[in-house]
Amino acid sequence: MSTPIRPANFREQVFFRKLRTRVDGNAKVEYGLTQIKGVGKRFAQAVVRSANVDPSLRIGAIPEKDLNQLEEIIMNPEGHLPHFLLNRRKDLVRGSDRHILSNELEITVKRDIDRMKRMKSYKGIRHQRGLKVRGQRTKSTGRHGLVIGVQRKKLRQQLAKKKKKKEEAKK
Repeated sequence: MSTPIRPANFREQVFFRKLRTRVDGNAKVEYGLTQIKGVGKRFAQAVVRSANVDPSLRIGAIPEKDLNQLEEIIMNPEGHLPHFLLNRRKDLVRGSDRHILSNELEITVKRDIDRMKRMKSYKGIRHQRGLKVRGQRTKSTGRHGLVIGVQRKKLRQQLAKKKKKKEEAKK
């Protein structure tokens, strides 16, 4: 008789209560944690190392106490991980380093963009106009939402017809 591939307590999906997020149980620990909004690969690797969890395990096979420990480190990484891994260093409001997750991350990014728009910074103006913000080239890319070449041709023809009519009306 062969040994089972999955342990008896394996879960297809793991729910992190404090983070309010479901993670696929078949994913390896480091990659499964990246399914949480605000957790990247490097941050996930650091969390797994800090919690002393075997990175080759699947998230669905990890015991409940280790999952709680992972969740606790993700919620409060300031004491467990170096400050350069946090996604919000020197926060404008609090003045301290912190790590933002899930819905709060979306809200914070939106607030930051709105603040840039209000103070009319270069990045804010680019966001307002729907242009590229981070120095990319715009000569040949990023043309979505603008007039397409075929439509321009039709527009030129219409303008030419209007000019002819005006000239004929003057005569």
